[in-house]
This record gives sequence, structure tokens and C-alpha cells, in this order.
Amino acid sequence: MGKFNLKETGFMSGILEGVKVLDFGRYIAGPFCGALLADYGAEVIRIERVSGSEDRYVTPVTEDGQGAMFLQLNRNKMGLTLNPTKDKGREIVRRLVENSDIVIANLPEQTLKSMGLDYDDLKLINPGIILTSNTAFGTTGPYAERVGFDGVAQAMSGAMDMTGQPDQPTKAYAPYVDFCSASLAAFGTLLAYLEKQKTGKGQRVQTSLLQTALTTTNSLLIEQEILNVNRVASMNRAQTSGPSDTFKTKDGWILVQTVGGPLFERWVKLMGEENWLTDERFKDDLSRGENGELISARMSDWCAERTSKEAIQALESSRIPVGEVLKAKETLNEEHILKKGSFIKMKYPTMDKEYSVVGPAIELSENPGQIKTRSPELGEHNIEILSGLGYTQEDIEQFKIDRII
Repeated sequence: MGKFNLKETGFMSGILEGVKVLDFGRYIAGPFCGALLADYGAEVIRIERVSGSEDRYVTPVTEDGQGAMFLQLNRNKMGLTLNPTKDKGREIVRRLVENSDIVIANLPEQTLKSMGLDYDDLKLINPGIILTSNTAFGTTGPYAERVGFDGVAQAMSGAMDMTGQPDQPTKAYAPYVDFCSASLAAFGTLLAYLEKQKTGKGQRVQTSLLQTALTTTNSLLIEQEILNVNRVASMNRAQTSGPSDTFKTKDGWILVQTVGGPLFERWVKLMGEENWLTDERFKDDLSRGENGELISARMSDWCAERTSKEAIQALESSRIPVGEVLKAKETLNEEHILKKGSFIKMKYPTMDKEYSVVGPAIELSENPGQIKTRSPELGEHNIEILSGLGYTQEDIEQFKIDRII
């Protein structure tokens, strides 16, 4: 920013080299959006409270309490502490925004306004600025001012009711709504950036957790609206195909998924149940889903006689989708994952052990994403960033005294 160039500090280059991003995000939806841009070369500055944002300390793993989520989601970024509610802090924000292309802030609308980060204020500073924000419920409608997390969106989308048992709605452990929202936000940000190249104008990009969650359950909702089927949860067993369920083997669990006639035909041949191919109960995916308990029972008997390895080998030979249900410690050592190079090993100054950050999930043949730098320590790059904005060493020391940084 200004005279400051992130490339000089060893930060990565790539397709988005030269794109400057201010990341005021917290938890997942904002920071992961910033990480996706940073992985492909954007120059991203993560801006936190002077004492550190709350997401820095979620699931602490280092000696000084840095969190696993922060270590994952803030790679390839620089770190700046800042209090934008004070006058001098607002002036720093103004200088940053003047020299930036994108601002990411997954904060409630009123909080954006109080920090001077609402789109009307930002575009007065820089007409080309793109503001990417994520809220729980959006900025319109009766719940616009409510706060919420991933689980709230799962609950309201119909997903929780269809997960687990009928009498116990179950939230997915992995916060998929947050990660999907961040991915959609990154997609929207790039669309806005492409448009800016044509017009020179920025715009606001919005995602919300509830809209993302509704996207994932939309087919369920369409079916309910049209057919009024009132489905109830059936644990891991699918209701519109089969066999599609988890099955216990001699030494563990596997998950099998079959969808469509060709897969079912291969499965019944493996089971020695060719007569099922002419059985009306199994004539199509929907019929197989309706009779899924019977199909799963047959598969359960077959799996009970085999180890997970034996079952997987037999199913793979018939080209039937199957995977072993792994514990976290097993996932970390799974042969395919390791040989594929899914993990990037990193070190953090206040931790002796290395940790595994999953590399970019989008594989480009010519411009691959890269993870080169760990998440920043609190305020690690304050001096470099502020100096690049034209502040003197004396200015920066006074900012510290005044708790601006």
C-alpha cells in the first residue's frame, strides 16, 4: 500500500498479484474469503482489534493460545492491529482504503457503519472500492439485525431436521455453511473485480449464511413444496437412492453411495442378488430410497463378514463409490491424502510442533495457488504497513501509546 509492496516481504504472487485487499473479517466467512484471494496472489492485510480479534483464540493450540482456525484461515496474509473507532484509526483506514481494491468485512450492518466501513462511506474515499460482506440473515427482511453463526443457518434451512435421528435434529460438525459462504463471497468478489476492470467502478458484494444454507437444501425444499412429502431424518441412510449408508465392518465403518441404475446393477451383482433387478421395490432410485432399510440390511450383513479393507477392495473392483470413516488422527496419516500433497506443513513462532494446513482446493494447471507464509502474529506487520502508508516511526510509537494499534 502506498510505497509498501507485499512482494518485497516474500508474499506470493499469482493471478491476483497487485490486487490489494483489507480483511476485517472474523471467524470463517470473512477470513476464508480473504485466504482464497491470498492463495492466488492477492495482497491481503488482516486487520484485528488491538488486543486481537476473537477468532484468533478459538480452539487454542499454541503455547500463547493462538487458535487452530486462525492458523488455517489467515495464511498468506499480513497482520495489522487497529482501532478504527478513534479518529486517528479512521485516518489510517482512509489511507488504507485509498490504496486498496477490496474490503472484506463479515460484520453486522450497524457495526460496519460505526467503524466507517459501510459501502456509502467507503466509496466516498475510493469510488473503485469493492466491499464484500457476509451477514447471518442478509441486510433486508425482519431478521436483518440478528446475529448468527453457521449452526443457526443449518437449523433454519431444513438441514438439521434431516440430519441425525427423527427425534434429535443434528448439526453437521464441519461448519460447511461458513466455508460455502466464504467461497461464494470470493466468487462474487472476483465478479465485481472483473466488472471494475470494464467500468472503473466498485460495488458491494453480499452473502449471508442463511441464503447459503438454503442453497444447499433447495432441492429438499422444492420437493416439499410440490409433493408435500414431509421427510424425516434417517441417520446416514439416503432416502432417494440405495444403497447409500454407513456400514459397520469387522474393524470399523465405511460409507457407500450408489445413485442411478448402473451403480445399483453393479452392486446387486456383487451381492449375488440379481433377482432384485426385476423387483418393483427397487425399480428406480426413489423406489430404492423408499426401501432403503431392506437394502441397507443386506449390505450390513455383507460388510459384517469383512474388514474395511476387504470391503473397500471388493466395492472398488465393482466401481462402487466407497470411503472409510476415518478419525481425525487417521485422516492426518491417510496414504492418499499424504501422497497427493493435500497438506502444507507450517510452523508458528510460539509452537514447537509443525501443523498441517490444507492447500488450495482449486487446482489450476498454469497458475496454481500457493501457501507460502503462516498466519501473522498479533500486529506482526504494523510497522511495515504503516510506514508504507507514509507514517513516521514517531507516529507509529504514538499510535501504540494511544492504543490506535
